[in-house]
Amino acid sequence: MGNSSFRSEIIFTDNLHADLFPLLSEYHDGKIFLVTETRVNSLWLHQNPYFLKIPKIILQAGEENKKLSSVASVWEFLSNGQADRKSLLINIGGGMLTDLGGFAATTFKRGIDFINVPTTLLSQVDASVGGKTGFNFNGLKNEIGTFHEPKVVVIYPPFLQTLDKFNFLSGYAEMIKHGLIHAPEHLQELMYFNLENIDYSGIQELIRHSVEVKKYFVTNDPFEKNIRKALNFGHTIGHAIESLAMEQSRTVLHGTAVAWGIMAELFLSSENCGFPETETRRISKWISGLYGKISFIPSDYDRLFELMKHDKKNESNRINFTLLSGIGHFEINQNCQKELILKSLQFLQNH
Repeated sequence: MGNSSFRSEIIFTDNLHADLFPLLSEYHDGKIFLVTETRVNSLWLHQNPYFLKIPKIILQAGEENKKLSSVASVWEFLSNGQADRKSLLINIGGGMLTDLGGFAATTFKRGIDFINVPTTLLSQVDASVGGKTGFNFNGLKNEIGTFHEPKVVVIYPPFLQTLDKFNFLSGYAEMIKHGLIHAPEHLQELMYFNLENIDYSGIQELIRHSVEVKKYFVTNDPFEKNIRKALNFGHTIGHAIESLAMEQSRTVLHGTAVAWGIMAELFLSSENCGFPETETRRISKWISGLYGKISFIPSDYDRLFELMKHDKKNESNRINFTLLSGIGHFEINQNCQKELILKSLQFLQNH
């Protein structure tokens, strides 16, 4: 697979029908299939005449359903519907759904076309761009997956009006990360955006800026060999927090875990890469005002450290971090000692 496959078209639209349905004209009748999730179906698709004609499978939402049996049910649905290699799968839902539907499409008959229509802020700014597909396995997040770009990504901001505040903030964390690693002016506009009274028409520009950052990294490093690792900022610790929450049967949204991971990794950035301490404190104060305090206790720290050792980005048993030397300046493949990592968790606990 060469770089050419990493050029998905991204369409921003206020009229989903006008921009999505012309894309379907090149596929034969009976060869278009739809995967969505329960909430999206009941809020948006359930009575929509355009979508009623397309055979669909409705999956249960939630990270706990991002598993092999869900992928198998999509394969079965495609197989029973006589899908062939010239078929199309439309994935309409959050990041869990587009990751899982994308994986099912790339592996069914060695790969059929798919279109992603992300419905949450997290999936619009993050999961929809970059061609990562996959599912959770053996208690580890996104353990099985492929790199495969959707044919098109259609971003329709009105979906966000039915998103609760926690899920909105979950996506916002990825936008904060994009600002920190690459675009100080984007970070600035995020800090001043009114989250108490969201302007849904203004959010489209913010999403566009965030997607541009993600696209920059993905285009320059499709397979995460080098600078794309910058997108992992906040995620080494964030994913560990998420995995521990799953183990303890608690709900911590991806973006909340990443926001906490960003705070801890800002601390590591100050210790290891000279990121200004005053900035670490200022940004951490703002983030913790949005996301609240972490709900883990010091006796969880060793387990969090163990979970970090499973991270896919690690090499030769070293935990690899992406850290910052300044806003917009990242340092990949940074190694930190266990003692310092535990200190960063302590910092997180206290801020």
